[in-house]
Amino acid sequence: MLEKNYTDSEFEALLSNYDYSFQKGDLVKGIVCSYDSTGAIVDIGAKTAAYVPFKEAVVDKSVSLEDTLKKNQEYEFLIIKEEDEDGRFMLSYKKVAMAYSWRELEQLKAEDAVVEGTVVSSVKGGVLVEVKGVRGFVPSSQLKIKSNDNNIIGEKLELKILTMDIQQGNFILSNRKVYSEDKEENRKDIFDSIQVGQVVKGEVVRITDFGAFVDIGGVDALLPLSQISWRWVDHPSDILKVGDIVNVEVIVIDNEKQRISLSLKNLEKDPWNEAKDKIKDGDKLEGCITRIKHFGAFVEVFPGVEALLPNNELTEYQNSKNTILKVGDKINITILKFNPDDRRISLSIKNE
Repeated sequence: MLEKNYTDSEFEALLSNYDYSFQKGDLVKGIVCSYDSTGAIVDIGAKTAAYVPFKEAVVDKSVSLEDTLKKNQEYEFLIIKEEDEDGRFMLSYKKVAMAYSWRELEQLKAEDAVVEGTVVSSVKGGVLVEVKGVRGFVPSSQLKIKSNDNNIIGEKLELKILTMDIQQGNFILSNRKVYSEDKEENRKDIFDSIQVGQVVKGEVVRITDFGAFVDIGGVDALLPLSQISWRWVDHPSDILKVGDIVNVEVIVIDNEKQRISLSLKNLEKDPWNEAKDKIKDGDKLEGCITRIKHFGAFVEVFPGVEALLPNNELTEYQNSKNTILKVGDKINITILKFNPDDRRISLSIKNE
């Protein structure tokens, strides 16, 4: 095919068809023409096609370049570098998409709306999440789940935006705030429907010296130390750990103070009732020392049933045997008086 020879005037007229004043920082519209190994080629109406490098094209790395910028479709781009030696502008689709995402996130924050984020990594002090293409930080204190759990990567969380600074790229969110608001709604439902004597399922969420707190679906109810077991328990952690799922009985509801107390031992057989038919006055039994106090030693004479051995008898026994009794020691005792209704037993080791 013969090439046409243009006169100077014809060539100037041809160039006038590509008259433009694009510069760095401009927003332009362009149609995706094709792809190469490193990005996309876009027609923005300049002399030559513009270029979008892969890193400036893809917002979500799980989505391919071809699916992000579809061929023959028009998109909005930001010029990030003016013409190179070949007359090509360098464009960014990602920066435009991110700008729109920040604008949308600002609106969602103003509405105090719940947003969905995907955990992309676990870092010191919390996790990084991606929300609408924007990376944000959720501190450990704002997480309902453990941030050091590798299984959290890829998990989707319901979040609320705490703070955001577009200029600094600062974006902090909370998962616990969403949980707390849901929990408050559930709390009201719980107090409206729960009854004393009801058996409920809950999760142990906190352990203290005086008991354990159990989440029963929106309310952290107290399981007192004395209600954990019929047997003596030194500390709740001897029986329970955070995360345990337990069935418990509701024993106290205080609507005014918004408190609920629970019992674990009430769901077990009362050992004092079982002991009624197996222990009588005058029985000689082997017991196990469970606690030693200044006023005497507590001895388990039947699983879950304890009696006090007075200090004077304890001391006399130790002197006569030239020994020091300790917790866990087995001793032979005599039942002087067994009163299961009052849950009292009188012991002696003088006639063992």
